[in-house]
Amino acid sequence: MEKHFGILQIELDAILKASKDNIVITDGKGIVLRASPNCQAIYGKDVSFLIGKSVFQLEAESIFSPSVTKMVLKAKKEIQVMQHTTTGRVVMATGFPVMNEAGEIIRVISFSHDLTEIETLKEKYEELKTKMEHYQSVIKELGEKADSTEDIVIKSKTIQRIWELVQRVAKSDANVVFYGESGVGKNVFARGLHNKSERKREAFIEVNCGAIPESLFESEMFGYEEGSFTGANKNGKHGLIELADKGTLFLDEIGELPLSVQAKLLKVLQEKKITPVGGVKVKNIDFRLIASTNQNLKDMVSQGKFRQDLFYRLNVIPIQIPPLRERKEDIAMLAHYHLKNFNEKNSTNKFLDAATVDQLISYNWPGNVRELENLIERLVITTETRAIYPDQLPFYIPQKNRQQNFEWSFDHTEGRRKTLQEILDEVESRHLRRAYMQYKTTREIAEHLGLSQPTVVRRLKKYGIDSKMNLDL
Repeated sequence: MEKHFGILQIELDAILKASKDNIVITDGKGIVLRASPNCQAIYGKDVSFLIGKSVFQLEAESIFSPSVTKMVLKAKKEIQVMQHTTTGRVVMATGFPVMNEAGEIIRVISFSHDLTEIETLKEKYEELKTKMEHYQSVIKELGEKADSTEDIVIKSKTIQRIWELVQRVAKSDANVVFYGESGVGKNVFARGLHNKSERKREAFIEVNCGAIPESLFESEMFGYEEGSFTGANKNGKHGLIELADKGTLFLDEIGELPLSVQAKLLKVLQEKKITPVGGVKVKNIDFRLIASTNQNLKDMVSQGKFRQDLFYRLNVIPIQIPPLRERKEDIAMLAHYHLKNFNEKNSTNKFLDAATVDQLISYNWPGNVRELENLIERLVITTETRAIYPDQLPFYIPQKNRQQNFEWSFDHTEGRRKTLQEILDEVESRHLRRAYMQYKTTREIAEHLGLSQPTVVRRLKKYGIDSKMNLDL
């Protein structure tokens, strides 16, 4: 019997030593009888320290925190709990009661599995997940920004401020009126406002108020029922306002609306309801209204050409788009933007000579952005050379004096003629400066000038042009 007991002791010691889990055995009062050698690594205390100690005392000293054995003794059933040890480890402890025939706990055996590495990995995973969610949010925001500014060239501070205002206004459903000369891009800003709004996934219905005859305006805007009038579609037709339901209705050149139509539009804006021509059923419509005009609506009100009540209903947020001649810093970027589009459309590879860009900037552009766009399209299609030079521009764009562009014949300040190298350096510097002002990256400058990017970087540095530019390496 004694020999058999000795073998059991050896087996038990072997199990305690071989187990990767920490095993602690206590009696029915919570006094530690045995423990695995690895308790030093997990709990920071040697086996000799634990044996003979009460789990109640060890819990008070935060060695077992909380004590699973204590919980088993109280509940008289298997318990599992997470422990945080003084060594900074996270442990999953499971305690099992051992009972005698009378149902009394005579032993409690607990297994503690070190989860520190798993918890660390979990924390890193959660951290990485948070970062990924942030990056996805940023990417989405940048994507939305790219989508909404796809046709808007933002270079001048004036346009930057207008676009910032548009983005703020887009968050509301307030009526907006864009003012500006014909061709300044009012419709582009209107679409940009829609794309930044909560209605961006719904329809954007654009109506040119000056292009619809007064006799047809009501049927076009409100729709009509079948058989409403001679020549009507036998199935009826949905009106433009109804098509804008849940989306945005953009009334371009609203100053062209006849007074008789203005009254009907005002009623729709007030009630957000329409009745199709020839119908009796009222339809509720939810839309955001944006309007534009090249006229002064307030003056038109004074002249009796525009309803005062409609004016105040529309003019909640007026936004003035300045003409191109008042924001000349946008001209070069707009020219290259349209050049890129028409190159892609016509499978060409044209580029603007730096002197040509100077000529474009000096022009007044009475037709604004639309005139510039049309000119670039004409140049891409009609010019024979890959480079577009000043003499290929229309006659109405004034040509600068050639001597003004090439002032290399004599240096009056030093009273001497320049050397050939000085002349070449001056020309190279001038062209680099022009390209630097027109393009965003050295890669684009290199492509425009027919140089390698490293060469452009070196020469910008040589002439002291480039100090803070994004090199796009």
